[in-house]
Amino acid sequence: MSHDHADHDHSHEDSGNDSAAPAWKHDGVRVIPAGQLDTNAAQTPGMNRAAAINFARVGARKLWAGTVTIHADAKTGAHHHGHLESVIYVVRGRARMRWGEKLEFTAEAGPGDFIYVPPYVPHQEINASATETLECVLCRSDGEAVAVNLDIEPVESPESVLWIDPTHPHGGT
Repeated sequence: MSHDHADHDHSHEDSGNDSAAPAWKHDGVRVIPAGQLDTNAAQTPGMNRAAAINFARVGARKLWAGTVTIHADAKTGAHHHGHLESVIYVVRGRARMRWGEKLEFTAEAGPGDFIYVPPYVPHQEINASATETLECVLCRSDGEAVAVNLDIEPVESPESVLWIDPTHPHGGT
């Protein structure tokens, strides 16, 4: 297994003083404390995003990660994230996703579930609980924080969609 360090200028020598400390000390692993997330992130009405990992904070070039909170009985406006892929991990609460040109499809996810949102897919996150906050972790495929809010008139009764793949050929939730 080899590493291409051509893009990096890392000295692995430890000279014993901070001015010449190894680059790994400050350019290696980063821990972002929970209380130090950056709320100056692209926002969608009905949702609070906070960045943990992005270019500005840690130099990440190919991903964005942070938290998403939706208050009880709330929902976001319809939006998409441009060319980015998104993964949402539900920590607490019940998420209801709607997607499509008229938000005509819906599925739900609970604690421990992952949600994948492909590029350019119009969608809406909904807190399915009237009493509990929905808390999620969000990761995107680029350091950009793209959120394009859309003016969509949703269908009144969306169609429920079950997860179908080789492991769940008859659908699962």
